[in-house]
Order: sequence, then C-alpha cells, then structure tokens
Amino acid sequence: MMGALTDTTPPVLETGMPIRLTRRPAFYVRDVPVHGDLILSPMDGFSDMPFRLICREFGSAMSYTEFVAAEAVLHGNAKTLHMLSFDPGERPIVFQFFGSDEDRLEAAARRLEAMGPDIIDLNMGCSVNNVAGRGAGAGLLCDPVKVGRIFQRLTKAVSVPVTAKIRLGWDDRSRNYREIARVLEDNGASLVAVHGRTKMQAYSGVADWDAIAEVKQAVKIPVVANGDVRTVADVERVKRHTGCDAVMIGRAAIGNPWIFQRRDRDQVDTADQTALVRRHLTLMLDFYGHERGLILFRKHVVKYVKGVRGAADLHQRMVTCEEADDFVELIAEWEARGT
Repeated sequence: MMGALTDTTPPVLETGMPIRLTRRPAFYVRDVPVHGDLILSPMDGFSDMPFRLICREFGSAMSYTEFVAAEAVLHGNAKTLHMLSFDPGERPIVFQFFGSDEDRLEAAARRLEAMGPDIIDLNMGCSVNNVAGRGAGAGLLCDPVKVGRIFQRLTKAVSVPVTAKIRLGWDDRSRNYREIARVLEDNGASLVAVHGRTKMQAYSGVADWDAIAEVKQAVKIPVVANGDVRTVADVERVKRHTGCDAVMIGRAAIGNPWIFQRRDRDQVDTADQTALVRRHLTLMLDFYGHERGLILFRKHVVKYVKGVRGAADLHQRMVTCEEADDFVELIAEWEARGT
C-alpha cells in the first residue's frame, strides 16, 4: 500500500519483491554494499518505480531514480516527491538530482537525505539544452573548480555517500573527464558513472570505452561504465575493456529488462514476454492510477513488441489504447501469435 505524500518522505509501495543477491558484494559505494555488476541507468521518463522494480527483480544491482531538480525538491513539489517513491527491496536506492546553484544543491541534498536514500547522486551528464545550457547536468563539466566546491559542500552536508554521473566533457575540444573524475574523488565523491560520450554527441556516434578505462586508472573509487551496451556480449566486452566495477544499461533495457538476467531478447520466449508485460501494466496502473498509468505504459509496450510478429499492427493499436482491458486483449493476441 502506498503511503501519503509528505514534504520529507516519499510513498513506498510494498511488493514483497524478491531480490537476487550475490554472496559477496561486487563492490562498495563507500560503506554501502552493491551485490551485482549490472545497473539500470537513471532515465528521465523511464526509470520510474514500476520499471525499476522489474529490473531489480531481474538482477539490476541498485536503483537510481529519475533525476529531479534541486529547486523542485526544495519547493516540495508533489510530482517530484512521487518520482522519488521507492520500494524497500530496491535498496541500495540512489536519489539523483540536478542543478547549478551551489547553495540550492546543498539545501536540496539535505532535504533528499531526510527521505531515506542510501546514496545521493548529482547528475553531471544530462545533455538536454534546457538543463546543460543553464549550467546544470553536463554544463557543470565546463567548470571543474565549481564541481570541486559543490562536492566538498555536498559530502559535508549529508551522511550518505554522494556520487556523480558524468560525460567525457562538453565537446571534443574539452574532454576533461580525467580531471573531473579526480576532482570528484578529491572532494569526497564515492563513485563515478561515466557515459562515454560528450555533451555535444548526446547519443550519437560511438561511446569511447578507452576514455572510461582511463577514468578507472585515474581514480580509486568505483567506476561504472555506460554507453553502447546493447547485448549480454557487450556487457562482458566493456568490463574487459575498461576494468570497470559495474556496467550501467539505459536505452537497451527498455523493452528488454531480461538483459539484467544476462539474457538477450531473442532468448526469451513469448510466454515470458507477455507475462512480464501484463505485470508491468499492473505496476503502472497501481503507481500512477488508471488514466496516467495507461498513457505512460504505451512508451514501454511499443518497445516490448518491437520485433515480434505483427509488431506494426500491435504498435498502432497499443499506442491508442485507452482501457486496461483493451491492453490485456492485445497482449493475449500477441501471445496467440507467438514470436
């Protein structure tokens, strides 16, 4: 049952979800053990609690929330608090936030800590112009001195570990990822996740795994590799190439959370696929309510049906579904067709 929203504690959905743990932690974020080497990337609009629950059950080792604005945290915005909802089984849970004002970031970190996360992460990788262009997200990479000041303040302001997710730099002429990583470590950061592209690349081109390997050599804190991990084979390749402590998977997990079980999509039969889609739909309706849950589920379901027999027809009908029962019927139709 979801609890009532307050300005300090997000609601928690009790699911009794089983979490598969390795016997020994794969690594530690300061004093927080992490049991596994695959992690769902924080993705705006996708890494909400329903999807995180599924990925955690399949093997994602820790949960990052969608990023929230420091200002929204300080204002007690109801939508923001809902985005910070988590299940106890998701621990370690990481609250990710963003901003550029040092005072507001510190104040927001204090407010976030009161909500019960295990770790707080500062987004320094968002490439969207209305974030990076205002000096937040990847915009912070342009000022390593400011990054140092921010982390010095954040790590003193809260008792939980503080981490960062970065890119390689603003553009190819300012690839300062080694400097940024060392500044983070020197000022108390407990982990750095590295997306192997610059801000200007966004998601184009090829992720530079060599650069991630350089970060791993430059710091002693855990390093998480992110970028161009689409298959189980890619997971093993990036680990060998970079020496990273863990691998963060983003877009490739949408419609394919089985990757956290180290199974590629073509290894999952139709019955398992449709059973998961039904469960995901139920989680979305429980979390968001009927109307919004259905609307937000559409962007997930079109990824689930990609590549299945009759995908174009199913896609068109699913994106216009307005009733849960209609979704259930379409899922049954998909199941009857097989892959």
